[in-house]
Amino acid sequence: MVQAVEATQDQAGPRLWRALRGLALACHPGPTVVVTGLATALAAAVGAGPTTVVLVALAVLSGQLSVGWSNDWIDARRDLAVGRTGKPVVAGLVGAQTLRAAALAAVAVCVPASLAASAVGGSLHLVAVASAWAYNARLKATVWSWLPYALSFGLLPLFVVLAAPGDRVAAPWVVGAAALLGAGAHVANTLPDLADDAATGVRGLPHRLGRRVSGVLAPVLLLSAVAVVLTGPDAAPGRLAWACGVLAALLAVGAGVVAVERPSSRAPFGLSMAVAVVCLVLLALAAPDAAVTV
Repeated sequence: MVQAVEATQDQAGPRLWRALRGLALACHPGPTVVVTGLATALAAAVGAGPTTVVLVALAVLSGQLSVGWSNDWIDARRDLAVGRTGKPVVAGLVGAQTLRAAALAAVAVCVPASLAASAVGGSLHLVAVASAWAYNARLKATVWSWLPYALSFGLLPLFVVLAAPGDRVAAPWVVGAAALLGAGAHVANTLPDLADDAATGVRGLPHRLGRRVSGVLAPVLLLSAVAVVLTGPDAAPGRLAWACGVLAALLAVGAGVVAVERPSSRAPFGLSMAVAVVCLVLLALAAPDAAVTV
């Protein structure tokens, strides 16, 4: 009896660590960290106090966790059907029901954190999270697959600026650039999975356009975002801003080249996130006040 209990305890430890590892991988850690970091940095840049910065970070982090976990939970059957061994559910690290519970728990944190940061801005953030869930649940398989990415990314700076003190909103060009980054990231993120998605009935806009057209569309959208960030502020960009713009452009073009030359590579999505980071640097160089309007 004692030996049986000890054996069960010995097995519980590895199971717990395996589940935690599965949850960490299933949350899509790359975009979760980048989006949370960008939102937190923007909140600090536009003058939000420490408490508000923490609330923004918690709201965005929990929202991103919910989106990542719900994605792998909803896609579990499709991932198993095509044998995506890189997915935690397929690898046996975590079950779909555990991901479902984790996603709902993350939403339970996201709602009060968002509204505590800003009633109006928090409501917009919850719309952004709901939009991402709609992508996971249905829209990813339609011609409107780009819309949740554009909407969710576009609403993010609105949430952050509304959470900061003062009667200000994000400038239209900031919202537009964020929406373009989101749409570009969607196309880049979809490219490695075109064949597997098609085999399970998922045909979003990139699937319908095909690899080569989508491989061109992704950098065009990202380059458009860079152009908006460079030209949006009233002040002309300086040399450092132009240098950052060139770097962002090279990263965007690199995403398209890699997407065509290495179809299974995840690098295009990583490069699109790098473009977003450079765009935030450009925003900082333009001065935070350029990103808001009264």
